[in-house]
Amino acid sequence: MIKITLPDGSIKEYPRGSSSLDIARSISEGLARKVLAAEVNGEIRDASRPIEKDSTLKLLTWEDAGGKSTFWHSTAHLMAEAVESLYPGVKFWVGPPLENGFYYDMDLGDRHISEEDLHSLEIKMNELARLAHNYIRKEMPKAEAIEYFTAKGDEYKLDLLQGLKDGEITFYTQGNFTDLCRGPHIPHTGLIKAIKLTNIAGAYWKGNEKNKMLTRLYGISFPAQKQLDEYLAMLEEAKKRDHRKLGKELGIFAFDDDIGPGLPLWLPNGTIIIEELEKLAKETEEKASYKRVVTPHIAKESLYLTSGHLPYYEDSMFPSMELEGVKYYLKAMNCPHHHKIFAAEPKSYKDLPLRLAEYGTCYRYEQSGELFGLMRVRCLHMNDAHIYCTKEQFYEEFRAVNEMYLKYFRIFGIDKYVMRFSVHDPSKLGQKYIDEPVLWKETEALVRDVLVKTNTPFVEVADEAAFYGPKIDVQIWSTIGREFTLATNQVDFVQGRRFKLEFTNKDNQPETPLIIHRAPLGTHERFIGFLLEHYAGKFPVWLAPKQVKVLPISDKFMEYAQTILGKLKNADIRAEVDDRSEKIGRKIRDTELAKVPYMLIIGEKEANENTLSVRRQGRGDAGSMNVDDFIASLKEEIKNRL
Repeated sequence: MIKITLPDGSIKEYPRGSSSLDIARSISEGLARKVLAAEVNGEIRDASRPIEKDSTLKLLTWEDAGGKSTFWHSTAHLMAEAVESLYPGVKFWVGPPLENGFYYDMDLGDRHISEEDLHSLEIKMNELARLAHNYIRKEMPKAEAIEYFTAKGDEYKLDLLQGLKDGEITFYTQGNFTDLCRGPHIPHTGLIKAIKLTNIAGAYWKGNEKNKMLTRLYGISFPAQKQLDEYLAMLEEAKKRDHRKLGKELGIFAFDDDIGPGLPLWLPNGTIIIEELEKLAKETEEKASYKRVVTPHIAKESLYLTSGHLPYYEDSMFPSMELEGVKYYLKAMNCPHHHKIFAAEPKSYKDLPLRLAEYGTCYRYEQSGELFGLMRVRCLHMNDAHIYCTKEQFYEEFRAVNEMYLKYFRIFGIDKYVMRFSVHDPSKLGQKYIDEPVLWKETEALVRDVLVKTNTPFVEVADEAAFYGPKIDVQIWSTIGREFTLATNQVDFVQGRRFKLEFTNKDNQPETPLIIHRAPLGTHERFIGFLLEHYAGKFPVWLAPKQVKVLPISDKFMEYAQTILGKLKNADIRAEVDDRSEKIGRKIRDTELAKVPYMLIIGEKEANENTLSVRRQGRGDAGSMNVDDFIASLKEEIKNRL
């Protein structure tokens, strides 16, 4: 018998070799029908795999991120089976789950899949799903795996096998499809009830532009048709809110081939939004005693060798440039520069915590195929800061940063969020992570303690930490339920020693500070992209590029309109007059489309009575108001960032 510890802390005994599904059935047949995978001792596995020793167990359903991920990965295999049945000889690269759905990269040879072909593939996938074939896992010796894919002439899987050794190789089979895969998978295809193939794209093999272009098929699936219908409705709404479309319509940003891909140009309207966000950040940080700094856009290679970024991060940095025999790199992160500012003057414990903030410009070489509007760019402006503190100060500093996040969430109407707490994988010390096991354990415990004691919603994720310490990635959801990664809050226990950062402690001895790296508003690029979709371009009045549009009914009232404009501008309200010779209905319609929060209609009555006829964007007529009262009310709305 083995002892199984369930999430509620209860311990039950089962025969050795029982599967997670067996355990689910012992609790409830209804529960067993919902189980998609299982988390055994922290590892997500097939629910059908036997458990051979005492273990902790969490049964994963559609409501769990691990359950969704397993469901979508299994659907990717179902899609591959359908593709293989309709396009014999196709070769597959990888087919991972995504935040929403899945994709599979494939080499179709000289053939092509068009948008029209997707419907035929969906029909085939549904047909195969109804057969309810089990996903069967088989461990395979490396020699046999190589022999299998050599016989198939599959250079892609042979390439994957090069990095694997005996004991790490598993095949999965469902129906007539077999693939090299580490899993896990759902119990059987019959659980997949609703499927939609969403897109066809090209993707270079291994993401390298020098390699062959493969076909990438995207899709999504659900355990019920109703869920797919709801998702597709959300998708339609998301199309209307696409930040790329809105950004162009509202004159927020642009891209230009002569500038280069992933390098946005901020137009006047976009620049106003940037300035308002910076104003908010600066006000918030000043109240929290941050000190502002400015650092160069380039630095010598030696800086990034000292920080350790070059060995771990070089692929994401622009190539070096050489000057007078010295290599320089475009700045990909602000951290090393801030560390040098800390080191520029002697510090004592009385100077800590020291909080250095900068809206720093960074450059990262994203692969061209991964660039996406403002969400993935090569030039980014980061709401960055580094906090240098003692171990005793860490709890309060980390808590204060989390409180700053919550303040911003309230301002922007972000109701749903979660902190994604990323920890290291001890087996990858010295490779992916700095080889400091004691410090990893200590700093992860410090972060976990803050999250637990402050009742902050979080999920703990293994093997996603930064190379220099644990981190929190902030996941937020827009008003239509789309998920975004907003910002980061990281602990760095490495850089202080690498840069020989020291302060004199109370015992007059040198001590290395702990470093917190935080960016609550992320980057201008990603955050404004999020806000465009979150607000559907209808920014709150404090953030709107144009806050008021004055609409005279005819040229006869232009003088009064200009008087009103002058008063608005004197009150620091962003306004303009529509002086076109158009009918008032057209002016109102165009201003609605431009998503300006307030319209002031000026006619004979308003001019004679020194009043305004006020319309609110999307809400219609708000009635007549005295000019001074309107300005006072609007200034209050802007001040409170409503």
